[in-house]
Amino acid sequence: MSVQGSRTHSSAARTESRKKRKALIAGSVGNTVEWIDWALYSALAPVFATQFFPPAAPGAGLLATLAVFAVGFVMRPVGGAVIGVFTDRYGRKKGLTLTIVMMAGCAFVIALCPTYEQIGVAAPIVLLLARLVQGFSAGGEFGSSSALLVESATGMRRAFAGSWQQVSAGLGVLIAAVLALVLTSALEPDAMSSWGWRAAFIAGGLLGMVGLWLRIGLDETDSFRTAQEEDRIPRNPLTEVFRKHPRAALRVIGMAAAGVLIYYIWINYMPGYVSAVIGTMTLQTALVANTIALAYFLCLLPFVGIIADRIGRKPVMLTFAVGFLVFAYPAFRLLETGGFWTLFAVEIVGVTLLAGYAGLIATVMAEQFPAEVRTTGIGFPYAIAVAVFGGTAPYATTWLATNGLQDWVWLYVAAAALVGVIVYARMPETRDRVLT
Repeated sequence: MSVQGSRTHSSAARTESRKKRKALIAGSVGNTVEWIDWALYSALAPVFATQFFPPAAPGAGLLATLAVFAVGFVMRPVGGAVIGVFTDRYGRKKGLTLTIVMMAGCAFVIALCPTYEQIGVAAPIVLLLARLVQGFSAGGEFGSSSALLVESATGMRRAFAGSWQQVSAGLGVLIAAVLALVLTSALEPDAMSSWGWRAAFIAGGLLGMVGLWLRIGLDETDSFRTAQEEDRIPRNPLTEVFRKHPRAALRVIGMAAAGVLIYYIWINYMPGYVSAVIGTMTLQTALVANTIALAYFLCLLPFVGIIADRIGRKPVMLTFAVGFLVFAYPAFRLLETGGFWTLFAVEIVGVTLLAGYAGLIATVMAEQFPAEVRTTGIGFPYAIAVAVFGGTAPYATTWLATNGLQDWVWLYVAAAALVGVIVYARMPETRDRVLT
């Protein structure tokens, strides 16, 4: 090869590397912003509940506000299907632009919506509609961002790239919690309830504009462009998933079931469980342990991706499932009598094992499908798993505890882990699979 040819090849390689790095940053930052906007609602619901519902019954207002939050989850499978089809037909860039516009736009709508006292029943209706659109957006975001990140990676770094899907989502939830904490600490209660919560949603919407700017500047992935050039894009990717890839779609649900259920219990429910159900410490103390464990968990995920790129997907995911199958019983027994440090140790061990799922799930799902149906194949089945298993996990564990079956909570976690062991042991190894 001539010197000129070598320089041209080197320049092209650097350009390609910059393009992939830009896709990783844009996909991750945009996903973080999406989840800030999504999580602000639950973080600030107690503050703005009386603004959208009759102030004479604040308790009922909070319940209604949380009910609106729950309804948002119903829209996630719909968003996973509809936006997945749109992204598979028109490209990752357009799909991700659509999701962030909807999420950020609804953050502005919530921030600027008049109160119940000003416009009556129209206020909760606006809140409900905004939350439905945000749920629709969140359902489409996972599949679209997973496809972008994995397709933008080099062949032997797909798990590392895909791990940033969960890193960015978790970081968004963490930032939303910190933003809510800072505002509630800095402002008087009257100021917080009148305009402070609105400032938080406006900040979330403005961050969404930053994410939108990054996504507008994205290049389309090579995988999607190749599918277009080869005329492989079907008219209805959702029908194509069930017609040609039914086992892969069911495998996605099976892969996600154990991880989603255990994730929601360990990350979302654990502080409330030890404070309200077991009663060994205050909620504030439990949240400190949980927040530190979450930060450690997010830092761990990319390293899990690097390991999976070297040794394969199955060994790492089996470690997660087998680990929880063994750890579930002693973990919940320790929590019954231990204090802060016991909870902290249980959280750390749990999230270390959980990283074996969260660090890989976006990549492994993406590797199940060809480019022409990849976003739909990921987004719709995964959203079903989140709604069915993640959405019911806190309720099921609370029901067990409040009906004298507290000793069975560990069995619930172990049963989910056993499902994971079966699914992960039977799934094909995809580390060396060439994405089409």
